[in-house]
Amino acid sequence: MAYDRYMAICNPLLYPVLMSRKVCVWLVAGSYLTGGMSSFMHTYFTFRLSFCNSNVINHFFCDIPPLLALSCSNTHFNEILLFALCGFIQTSTFVFILISYACILCTILRIHSAEGRHKAFSTCTSHLTAVTLYYGTLLFTYLRPSSSYTLDTDKIISVFYTVIFPMLNPLIYSLRNEEVKDTLGKILRRKVMVLRGR
Repeated sequence: MAYDRYMAICNPLLYPVLMSRKVCVWLVAGSYLTGGMSSFMHTYFTFRLSFCNSNVINHFFCDIPPLLALSCSNTHFNEILLFALCGFIQTSTFVFILISYACILCTILRIHSAEGRHKAFSTCTSHLTAVTLYYGTLLFTYLRPSSSYTLDTDKIISVFYTVIFPMLNPLIYSLRNEEVKDTLGKILRRKVMVLRGR
């Protein structure tokens, strides 16, 4: 999405050529390949651990940190692998997004009309909101030192990035729609009037 927004705003005349179907397929394939390789490495090294105590995971789903907490083997290598892979993937994609939006911001600031700047900003706000929410929780979850890790905190945070934020995505991305904005504004005004009436 960041690359798409970058191409749409910074190179609008070349957009159909630079964001061809082939480029989109490569972007999607690269994302799946990176995620698949990361998952394979974590799975491989998790299968090399010994689990001799409880087999009940204190989590909503089978995530890596709660699984490592159950192991009676030395999980130091797995923790380093988790930190390195997740750190690299999350940080590199986050930096890519930041660079894209820095270029977008420079381009938007060169637009002379206020209406043009507003329109360009509005195409990016929904994606920026989703990225901030998603990456904030992921970075907090996976890039913490193991000394500050608690399963209860991790369970709460995982609900946000696996359930709540994906449910909010349609709402976040539909806020560009004028009808949705108007309806949301009416609902909020009614709520304020009800609260004032009390």
